[in-house]
Amino acid sequence: MTLDLNLRVISTDTETGAPPVLLIHGFASSADMNWMRSRWVQHFTTHGRDAILLDLPGHGTDPYRNDGSWTPTRIRESIASALTEHGISKVDVLGYSLGARLGWEFAAHFPELVNKLVMGGAASIDPLAAFELDQARAFIDHGEAVHDEYTAKVITIAKAEGSNDFEALFRLIEAIKTDPYVPASKIPACPVLLVAGDHDDLATTMPELRRLLREAGTDSSIHWLPGRNHANAVTSREFKEKAVEFFSI
Repeated sequence: MTLDLNLRVISTDTETGAPPVLLIHGFASSADMNWMRSRWVQHFTTHGRDAILLDLPGHGTDPYRNDGSWTPTRIRESIASALTEHGISKVDVLGYSLGARLGWEFAAHFPELVNKLVMGGAASIDPLAAFELDQARAFIDHGEAVHDEYTAKVITIAKAEGSNDFEALFRLIEAIKTDPYVPASKIPACPVLLVAGDHDDLATTMPELRRLLREAGTDSSIHWLPGRNHANAVTSREFKEKAVEFFSI
């Protein structure tokens, strides 16, 4: 069984012959928040690149969205199915935060579909594995204090997006916890660019991904954005320029 994902293809009038760019947003965000409001889509189309948007399970404003209880394995399989249904045989992939994890696994498991991969705000571990669901639910349902600092930070980020349904997000975390992120188990073979803010405390393990890529013989590079953190790196113009340059090589 696969997940029905509504892909939105935003086309440019310029024919470059380059594959479209698949954009995978982060946890508690959305395609609109990560990629439209931050002007990523405009940046890509200005450079002659089609963009493919999707809202992850439990995210976005589409009334058809499911309740979020899908594992990363099912998500990546469904992305592959949706691309095939749209007649898209090759993509460049840009993922941010949770989207970076999904991008790594998608490129590793479906190498025939991925030309290049950019991972933003990436880590070699899954931060959501440490999320304290019981504390989060007690806070949302009863206003009880959240004692875990990381859980409190994620809740604060999630509350900033008014369309978020917390129960849907919690169900996605439950599913993620059953499907651990082990990047060393399968490594992408396509070229990979790793990007994060140099103040991003969630991306401190990103160099471990670079080590895995080097050991596997995968072409890779890493770029730190000065003065940026996990929340604002995605809005960086320098990030956009690096991604377009990397995909264009």
